[in-house]
Amino acid sequence: MDYFLQALGAASTLIFSFDRDIYIIVWTSLYISLVAVILASLAGIPLGLLVHFRSFPGKGMVLQLLNTLMALPTVVVGLFLYGMLTRQGPLGDLDILYTPLAIVIGECILILPIIWNLSISAAASADPRILATCKALGASPLQQSLLFVNEIRYALVAAVVAGFGRAVGEVGVAMMLGGNINGFTRTMTTAIALETSKGEFEFALALGLLLLATAFVVNLLLQRFQRLNR
Repeated sequence: MDYFLQALGAASTLIFSFDRDIYIIVWTSLYISLVAVILASLAGIPLGLLVHFRSFPGKGMVLQLLNTLMALPTVVVGLFLYGMLTRQGPLGDLDILYTPLAIVIGECILILPIIWNLSISAAASADPRILATCKALGASPLQQSLLFVNEIRYALVAAVVAGFGRAVGEVGVAMMLGGNINGFTRTMTTAIALETSKGEFEFALALGLLLLATAFVVNLLLQRFQRLNR
């Protein structure tokens, strides 16, 4: 118990003294996750609205597949992309393995099904009279789309926040595609694994506390937007 309390004190000191090494890792993790969630949102939200409003053969299968992919194991994504991006792979000439871009691509694949599926749910939860009223008032298709998105904006933001929470806490893709390079691709999760294995428990604990704080803020925002959507 004394050991843990001492480690907790040392970790708190590292956090509140704004240790440079720690906050570089935090910034790298947040930056990569933010870029990934922006790209996934730009694809996932329009796709979610498209699937909701369009009827097509196999729509039920698409919805079932999205539900399955929401629990996609990170190591499977990392393994698949590693095989694609390694020098012997079909995309090896791009030379992006062990770069932040590789992690961004991996995280996009992980969180796209989440944002896509939650966007469908957001559209389905909207009042069905919205579009009918817009048409009756003579709104153009673009105006109808904008008004509909405005009505479900909180649910869409909640979908984005949920995707960010998944991205910032994942470790498999970041480790396999980023290589855990200090100051370049080392994220909070990969650094925690590395520092713990090295016996640097205080450093790992400091990062763990910051990751926990990030998760708390993400969940707080998620709950807030879910309440606003009701």
